[in-house]
Amino acid sequence: MKIKLLTLAAVLFGLAATSCVSNKKYAELQGKYTDLEGKYTNLQNEHNSTREQLITVNAEAKNLTSQLEVANKSNEDLKKGMGQLKHTLDKSLEANNQGSVNIAKLVDEINASNKYIKQLVEAKSKSDSLNIALTNRLTRSLSKEELKDVDVKVLKGVVYISLADNMLFKSGSYEVSDRAMETLSKIAKILGDYKDFDVLVEGNTDNVPISKTNIRNNWDLSALRASSIVQVLQTKFGINPQRMSAAGRGEFNPISDNDSEVGKQRNRRTEIIITPKLDDFMDLIAQAPESND
Repeated sequence: MKIKLLTLAAVLFGLAATSCVSNKKYAELQGKYTDLEGKYTNLQNEHNSTREQLITVNAEAKNLTSQLEVANKSNEDLKKGMGQLKHTLDKSLEANNQGSVNIAKLVDEINASNKYIKQLVEAKSKSDSLNIALTNRLTRSLSKEELKDVDVKVLKGVVYISLADNMLFKSGSYEVSDRAMETLSKIAKILGDYKDFDVLVEGNTDNVPISKTNIRNNWDLSALRASSIVQVLQTKFGINPQRMSAAGRGEFNPISDNDSEVGKQRNRRTEIIITPKLDDFMDLIAQAPESND
């Protein structure tokens, strides 16, 4: 399209310069050029809008995947509760066949089991809702671009923030990149809002061997990267070092296979794990930071 516009513009210029066309023909060609230029601008705007929509959809898909994982776990807990009820009923029926069961006691046991299952479902549902709400609040301060490289989950009251290493470091390096500082500043604000909670920073790599003068293997690389993030959080953003620990897990904690470049990229990550006291988890929703848009 852009080449056509330039060609038409050249034709208009040539015609105007040589005066080989009437004013009417020149005006007609100039109108076509203006029309094509407008269409090209509209296509550019539509392209930019579609790209923004795609980023939003990808972020929502990640959030829905987290919700699905939580729902599957809730389903497993419910199955366990039903299994306990069946076991109680089987035992009672067996005792009844032996003539030693008390019917009233059987009814009480069944009612107690039903009550337990109901409480389990209600507690799990409430916990799942808190996890999802807190995840949404924590990711609210991150931009669409940052959400490509940052994954936030809340499982059993523990906040997991996973950062892609291609955003934090150069390949084979443990020096934190300038690009990572803005994202880490937002992570530091989250840590600052939950200042009574411990923070564990874990480095993870793929299974590609590395050997440098000061880095013997992936164990070293993952530990050095975790240590670098801890020191940036301390020196640049004022996080209390007494709250933080740095650990390297090398290639031995993969979340994907290492048979493809995509799988290796997922495994190369740094996780920031915030572990609150269980009694304080219910207060996280009220304390969760609002967006700083």
